[in-house]
Amino acid sequence: MTITPGPQVAATADASGVVVIPKRRRIDIWRKYKEEKLFAFGCTMVAIMLLLALCEILHLELGLPTRITPYDPNFATGNVSVPPPPLADWPGLLVDTIFNGAKPPHWFGTDNSGLDVFSRTIAAPRTDMTIALVAALVSMLLGTFVGLICGFYRNIATEVVMRISDLLQSFPVFITAMVLVALSGRQVWNIVLALAIVYAPIFVRLTRAEVMSQSVRGYVESARAVGNPEWKVAFRHVLPNSLIPSLIQVSSTIGFAILLTSGLSFVGAGVRPPTPEWGLMISLGAPQIILGEWWQSIFPGVAISLTVFSFAAVGHGLEEDYG
Repeated sequence: MTITPGPQVAATADASGVVVIPKRRRIDIWRKYKEEKLFAFGCTMVAIMLLLALCEILHLELGLPTRITPYDPNFATGNVSVPPPPLADWPGLLVDTIFNGAKPPHWFGTDNSGLDVFSRTIAAPRTDMTIALVAALVSMLLGTFVGLICGFYRNIATEVVMRISDLLQSFPVFITAMVLVALSGRQVWNIVLALAIVYAPIFVRLTRAEVMSQSVRGYVESARAVGNPEWKVAFRHVLPNSLIPSLIQVSSTIGFAILLTSGLSFVGAGVRPPTPEWGLMISLGAPQIILGEWWQSIFPGVAISLTVFSFAAVGHGLEEDYG
């Protein structure tokens, strides 16, 4: 897999009037995966989280036998506040579970409602990843379109749009998202919309800056010289060569969206219980820490940290090659 950044030299038009774009520098994803350990770790963890989310979605939406959780994450097991087994006992328990047909242990313990923490932790990516992925993609599509218009057609109207974008960015993202969710309701798609609005200005600025840089290159003038209308120059020639910064930013945005989704659930403005969601699990387990039941919030907290770090590592690796 490769990512191709914008042209590094000016393009020309051939005798038939077709604009010729020079060969672009490539980012070899597979080479980076083999050579850079941090990037490889990030890609591997992202793939695992996507797989966990996909298995849960296929089971719940299509009824396929793809659920990999040992217990139903939404139903109590009857064992309340059970601590996780000692780490030294895990190999023996794993052998008994796989080869001897023993009942699966509560690997991460249970919460004060009897819900299996391990099952809920690995089922949570369905909620967190879905919200974050859709919100990041919607914000990228919206921000890229607005950024293209504002960068290519510079006038009073586009300046007003940019000032509105600046205004949105001037508020803390958590406060803005919390207000939007409070106004629209705690449904999942309202959370997605709130996150998309919060993160769209980032893509507006990235795309606008890249479009303004690409607009002065020779291939744009060549496209105009052969008689292409302005809208065609913008969408067919400038836009494809201005997408790379936004595509790279998507990885980091997904991580931030997961963190923001969890934060909203932690303060009670996110998804509703008993939906498996990392922030909600931390919120419900935090009061139990003073009672010594640390496992209810520690494990989902570690899952959030690993996931956000992994997306940031992927984005950083791509940005290094592009920059």
